[in-house]
Amino acid sequence: MPKRTATPAQLTNPADIDGFMFAGNATFTLRSQRTGKHITYRVQAKANVVGDVECYFVSVMTGSDNENSYTYLGRFDQRRTYWPDRRWRIAETDERRRAFDWFLRHKSHPALEVWHEGRCGCCGRKLTTPESIQRGIGPVCAAA
Repeated sequence: MPKRTATPAQLTNPADIDGFMFAGNATFTLRSQRTGKHITYRVQAKANVVGDVECYFVSVMTGSDNENSYTYLGRFDQRRTYWPDRRWRIAETDERRRAFDWFLRHKSHPALEVWHEGRCGCCGRKLTTPESIQRGIGPVCAAA
C-alpha cells in the first residue's frame, strides 16, 4: 500500500497561526504573494525539568535538507516575547531574518501566506480531518 503524504494547508486566522506556531513542534512556510518567495521556519518548545515550556526556539531553513538544515534565529520567552539571536548567526540584513520580523508584526497581512506542512504542530502526526488541517493541530493535541 502506498504511503499517504501529509496535506499542506494555508493558515489564515491569526489565532490559528499563533496556536500552531506555539504548539511545540511547528514547521511552517511564509510565502509572499507579491514576490512569490517562500521561507521555511521551525518553532520548537523547550521544556524545563517540571515539563513546563521554558521558551520556544526559532530556526530558519538554510540548506536543501528540509529536515535538518536549520539555523537558530532567536527565541520566544514564556510571555511569547521574541528575542533575536545576539550572536548574529544570520545577519540582521538577511531576508530570512527580516521576513520573520515582518511576519511577527503583520500576521494577517493580505500579501502574506502562512502554510503548514500537513502535520500537527504539536506531535508531528499527519493531519487528516478538515478541521485539523485548517488549524494545523490534530484533535487529540487540541483537546490537551
